[in-house]
Amino acid sequence: MGPEVSGGADERRRHRRLSNALKESLREMNIQLSLLNHHVSAHLKLKDADLQCLDLINREGPLSPTAVARRTGMHPATMTGVLDRLERGGWIARERDPVDRRAVVVRALRDRNSDLFRLLSGMNASMDGICAEYTADQLELLVDFLGRTTSAGRRATDDLVTD
Repeated sequence: MGPEVSGGADERRRHRRLSNALKESLREMNIQLSLLNHHVSAHLKLKDADLQCLDLINREGPLSPTAVARRTGMHPATMTGVLDRLERGGWIARERDPVDRRAVVVRALRDRNSDLFRLLSGMNASMDGICAEYTADQLELLVDFLGRTTSAGRRATDDLVTD
């Protein structure tokens, strides 16, 4: 598990207060990143869901349309519309799966990424500046925390989907 909160009542209250502040900060960050993604989508003339799928395909692709739908929680019919828009916009290509020629995979077309990188350059520069203020050990701790938080979110999502 994690380290037990030792010390007296003051230390336990401080721990609880900081834990609550951290959870609140994560909620605020989620809202702000959603707003950023919304504005990036609008600049690219994409829907928010399109950008979410494009990001997933860029990071993890090539993927089958079913895998993209599963990872984003979208209905397969909705996914078809998303992939159609991304393909028309020159963001992705549908290709035969090299392993199973009957199946299709989608891959990102990198030539459009410069548009995306330009819109995210301010955030990326800010993140570089923030990260520069931390030691490698502190960054390791943050990477661990965010990875574990992401896993917890995935488990909570899976629990809701299976209910």
